[in-house]
Amino acid sequence: MPVATALEDAYRRDRRKVFATLVRLLGGFDLAEEALHEAFRIAADRWPVEGVPRNPAAWLVSVGRFRAIDRLRRDRRFISLDDAVDAVEAEPDPAAPPDEQGGLEDDQLRLIFTCCHPSLAEEAQIALTLREVCGLATEAIARAVLVKPSALAQRIVRAKAKIRDARIPYHVPDADELPERLPSVLRVVYLIFNEGYAPSSGERATDPALSQEAIRLARLLRELLPEPEVIGLLALLLLQESRRLAREAADGEFVSLEQQNRSRWDRAHIAEGQALAEQALRSGRIGPYTLQAALAAVHAEAECWEDTDWTQIVGLYDVLLRVEPSPVIELNRAVAVAMRDGPVAGLALIDALMRLPALTQYAPGYAARADLCRRAGRYEEARAAYRQALALSEQGPTQRYFQLQLDQLPAT
Repeated sequence: MPVATALEDAYRRDRRKVFATLVRLLGGFDLAEEALHEAFRIAADRWPVEGVPRNPAAWLVSVGRFRAIDRLRRDRRFISLDDAVDAVEAEPDPAAPPDEQGGLEDDQLRLIFTCCHPSLAEEAQIALTLREVCGLATEAIARAVLVKPSALAQRIVRAKAKIRDARIPYHVPDADELPERLPSVLRVVYLIFNEGYAPSSGERATDPALSQEAIRLARLLRELLPEPEVIGLLALLLLQESRRLAREAADGEFVSLEQQNRSRWDRAHIAEGQALAEQALRSGRIGPYTLQAALAAVHAEAECWEDTDWTQIVGLYDVLLRVEPSPVIELNRAVAVAMRDGPVAGLALIDALMRLPALTQYAPGYAARADLCRRAGRYEEARAAYRQALALSEQGPTQRYFQLQLDQLPAT
């Protein structure tokens, strides 16, 4: 493999894992971020000469760690950093063969639990984790949680300062602390998956590495705490991921659920997801992820769009809204009502929802309204709604999909 390709692969595949380990070894976000960039800079200089190491991620961690130690030693001449240097030097060399430590020692999972410490507000937990664990841009996170980028950036800064000042440890909490942190951790893993399954920006219709990383973390969580909602989340992610290949055309363009070739759906993921969803439902402790898994399972059972059991889907959305009220869930329910009762019925619901502040800048809401207007023959309204969706979207394949729908509308 060419060195440039290997370096690019390591950056895309391993940089957040390397960062998580450096946070643990160095004890802080900013020092770990600097060490990460320094490690990749050195790799760009040395790999073309020395060759690509057998374990690039471990090499990057080791180089980043020792460069950070060098910096701490230099800084120690000016301020008292003896304890910090001693603590970093006491850590074992991560490039050496690791001991068998099991899922609890996963550094990314450890970092997620740190970011989701109960002393932080839930909104700050989610923002910090998506930024520091997944490396998502502030603007992308803001869109995912429906807040302004400036407000979200302030949350992240304050959360990092609180972790530093309160000396919150970087570890997976003890068993008695897990339930308190679990809801935020589950939401973060879910948002990680969503950013991989349907990226909020960029030129790719999907980001498989990110969605698969979320599935890996969900599996670790299930080993750690096999609660019904953990099982339900894993089921949901597997059922959603089963459609990924069909969501992207051969040319990389987006394919809607209605138009997908369902023979391309991953039947192994569907079978595992359905079994896990049934397990979570049988527990009787049914939460939002289990209900969403049940919704995904109904779609998976339909051989084609026309065979979808929309009555069952509307019923599941009714239950989900009682468990977790949300304008986005209401929007999805409105679309299901339109599929069951006709586009006019759905539009009556969507028109009221799109006046809510949380949805006024939400591209999928305008896209849903445009689609229902098209189905109802209200082509001018469809045209206006597609234009709004297009203006609010920052993801290339989605923008081109909206433009295609616009171009295909009949002239009036």
